[in-house]
Amino acid sequence: MYVVCKEHVEDALEAFVDEYEDAPDVVDLKETEFSDWDPPAKCVYCDQHGEFLVV
Repeated sequence: MYVVCKEHVEDALEAFVDEYEDAPDVVDLKETEFSDWDPPAKCVYCDQHGEFLVV
């Protein structure tokens, strides 16, 4: 699972496929709320705001 900014979505997709050998789902964090989990505020690759969840 990766929380990433728009710039790093492609990197997260590649990393997910390399690790799990399956296509991930991409969730827009602006449009989705989780009742039991708060996503990290920053991208895993940089200090920008995390906008997408690749899972």
